[in-house]
Amino acid sequence: MDTHLTGKPAAENSISHLPWEDRPAGSSDVVWRYSQNPIIPRNAVPRANSIFNSAAVARNGKFAGVFRVDDRQRQMNLHAGFSDDGIHWNIQPDPIEWINPDPELARFVHRYDPRVVWLEDRYYVTWCNGYHGPTIGIGYTYDFETFHFLENAFLPHNRNGVLFPRKINGNYAMFSRPSDTGHTPFGDIFYSESPDMVYWGKHRFVLGPKAWTWQSTKTGAGPIPIETSEGWLLIYHGVLTSCNGYVYSMGAALLDLDQPWKVIYRSAPYLMSPQTLYECVGDVPNVVFPCASLYDQPTGRIAIYYGAADTVTGLAFAQIDDLLDYLKRNSEL
Repeated sequence: MDTHLTGKPAAENSISHLPWEDRPAGSSDVVWRYSQNPIIPRNAVPRANSIFNSAAVARNGKFAGVFRVDDRQRQMNLHAGFSDDGIHWNIQPDPIEWINPDPELARFVHRYDPRVVWLEDRYYVTWCNGYHGPTIGIGYTYDFETFHFLENAFLPHNRNGVLFPRKINGNYAMFSRPSDTGHTPFGDIFYSESPDMVYWGKHRFVLGPKAWTWQSTKTGAGPIPIETSEGWLLIYHGVLTSCNGYVYSMGAALLDLDQPWKVIYRSAPYLMSPQTLYECVGDVPNVVFPCASLYDQPTGRIAIYYGAADTVTGLAFAQIDDLLDYLKRNSEL
């Protein structure tokens, strides 16, 4: 039976089958890599140049997702994918065909960096959508076979649209990162609310770069926020401009449950930075870009999907209690 007829899938509350590998012996890292990374190579789809910055969710005891696939013309588009274990993926060879009743918005320019969340009765997808510059597209699906385009959330130029998994103060809620026409040598995370997933307002500043740190150039929200009893856990990326270009790393913050623009804790050190060959060497070197996470509340396990060097997809793990404790001991607002 399709989940949109029966309410929230049980797998979204408890994901006991999420991919997992214990912390390596002798390691004290609060976030650690899967030993068999990358889990998705750059050529897992015919005609693909790279597959990265993608989103996965639990569905019907298995997993589904939306994947960024750049083809050999270097066109950026979104493909659906399915997996039994969250590690080995069957990604559809052709891009998603969006049902879009408005011809003004139907023309393809680019689609990239998707996020996916189960919200109320369906899976919502957000992505960086091309409409006179980069903005945030919103669509939805019930089954990862038929996809409906809803609307662009904001004026260009904007990126890193990340929805919350439930309403806040009676409204839908989203993080975004206003940008510019280019590759954005700046960036702050903002919070916005909407009564209907179309009209967005109540914009609030959340956090921005910190000078002379791993996140001194820009920041951007990553996976869907995880709700805890202490606040919303936001995993995000921060960027340093080095003498050899941008370096993307992973950090985290804990935000107020009722006012998510208020930061309670924020990691001063990064949680993970590009250090392996597949993170340091690729189309864009030195990139760790978290885009999705799976959280099993009973065990506290978190599996984090991230793009590596804008070329392949990696997997990392954490325990939520360890991560929250680390945030409290290593916070700098």
